[in-house]
Amino acid sequence: MYKLYTRPGSGGFVVEAALALANAPFEQIDVPKTDRPDPAFLAISPLNQVPVLTLPDGRSITESAAICVLLAERHPDARLAPAIDAPARADFLRWMAFMSSVLYPAVLRFYYANRYTSDADGTKAVKQAAVAEMDRGFAVLDTALEGHDWLVGDLMSLADIYLVMLVAWHPDVDKARTAWPNIERLWARLRDHPLMKKLNTAHEMWPI
Repeated sequence: MYKLYTRPGSGGFVVEAALALANAPFEQIDVPKTDRPDPAFLAISPLNQVPVLTLPDGRSITESAAICVLLAERHPDARLAPAIDAPARADFLRWMAFMSSVLYPAVLRFYYANRYTSDADGTKAVKQAAVAEMDRGFAVLDTALEGHDWLVGDLMSLADIYLVMLVAWHPDVDKARTAWPNIERLWARLRDHPLMKKLNTAHEMWPI
């Protein structure tokens, strides 16, 4: 059985979605935010971050995008991503890497600006730059969605869930919903998805 270390409002949202869509049994362990983490947790998450997924063989993996790719590979029948030999697989890997390397770090820089500067007066500039990077990244994804129901392929994938999780963290959600109509169109579909509704009740990612 899988073991998921997570907390409400975290990147564990997309991993919980992946496990549920795969119908994979898992034990959920909520990890409170603290500056003095349990040494046992640090052993599997050196940066004291969630989510962490412990696999049935006892090994653990961090990084939500990597966890999503792994679960998609381990549960191909769940169709969490395009098949490995499908043309859309390249786009799936591209956009998962793009979102995890461009957008997710920008979100972290905004909400944890003090970690990214040694100047006590520099956090405002860090936040401004983070929002600009978010806006640039979401604009790229909005263009990629033009004329498409889903970010990759012809079915919903974990890339779509990952995207709406990130856009829900934008500090100006009203701006996000109007500035990127294709993302909002996708987000509206997922807001009506029964599983997303259930997860949102626990994570409070967007207003009900």
